[in-house]
Amino acid sequence: MVVLETAGAMLEASRRWRVEGRSIGLVPTMGALHAGHLSLVELARGENDIVVVSIFVNPIQFGPGEDFERYPRDVARDTGMLARAEVDAIYEPPVEVMYRHDSTTRVHVGAVAEPLEGEKRPGHFEGVATVVTKLFAAVEPDRAYFGQKDAQQVAVVKRLTCDLDLGVDVRVGPIVREPDGLALSSRNVYLDAAERKAALALSTALREAATVYASGERDPDRLQAVLEARLRTEPLVKVDYAEVVDPATFRKPGTLAVLAARVGKTRLIDNHDLTEPFPG
Repeated sequence: MVVLETAGAMLEASRRWRVEGRSIGLVPTMGALHAGHLSLVELARGENDIVVVSIFVNPIQFGPGEDFERYPRDVARDTGMLARAEVDAIYEPPVEVMYRHDSTTRVHVGAVAEPLEGEKRPGHFEGVATVVTKLFAAVEPDRAYFGQKDAQQVAVVKRLTCDLDLGVDVRVGPIVREPDGLALSSRNVYLDAAERKAALALSTALREAATVYASGERDPDRLQAVLEARLRTEPLVKVDYAEVVDPATFRKPGTLAVLAARVGKTRLIDNHDLTEPFPG
């Protein structure tokens, strides 16, 4: 496994692999790796000759007052996990390499990036789209792997890739959950014991909405009410949004239940396709 820190070094390696006839899969991450990330690595390993994992905590997708400075970082742990997973390369550029001091260009995707997370976190998806564009340019992957937990991010990246003809197959791995249903997230480490218990309201809300949908309910407002009712039973949970939207446009109507909430000081997101039984 090699660790590469500049776009030039990454591109040189990628083009060498390409000359050798090898396919390349990219798993973009911000580090603080967990089993969800490793499931994407496993998926990439099964579909490509070479697997590259990027580790970059992207400052321009964090807004004022968000957790950029305290976002969990443990490079040694992450590197060990990826070595054991037999990753071929880690692309780990420093901030000053990814964004030169005079960098001003940002990638604006448009409609799918505007509601929900786009409204709650202005500028977030411009940051995501910009860094993904730069990662794709440096790695030149055949396929890139994203987790379903960040469902709107997936929709934004798919739109970006299609609109700019980037030629990358965007692959989506399922949400990985704890045995009690909580979706894995790097931010779960922020939760204390009481907050960890309260956070189960998110997956419980999705499970209940899926049950109601399976019974025949199709009205998105009524399904939304089911989500909100469950979340509001937990005093430590403050709802940002809970809606049922189209997974491609993130507008109503649709079948994807998406929600975001603060549990204590920690903001968590989760989602579930209501046409499918909730796992577990």
